[in-house]
Amino acid sequence: MNKEQLKAQLKQQIIESLNLIGVKPEDIKDDTILFGEELGLDSIDSLELIVLLERKYGIKINDPKEGRKVLIDINTMADFIEQNSSKQN
Repeated sequence: MNKEQLKAQLKQQIIESLNLIGVKPEDIKDDTILFGEELGLDSIDSLELIVLLERKYGIKINDPKEGRKVLIDINTMADFIEQNSSKQN
């Protein structure tokens, strides 16, 4: 899977796993800040995303500081997955 496919897959997984009603993958730009005003995710959502990374990509994040560095936007998540994934999707 190339990086663009990974980003598209991530957007879909985020929408499904967080039940973002009315949000389409094309609504999320690769550099949209996930937490705060842009997409409006919160700390509970970050836990859901950490679980998603573990289930779908075999990536375990134990340190919340590392999670904050990874869950900035789609670009940082895709980069992290490429570097750390133990599962091939």
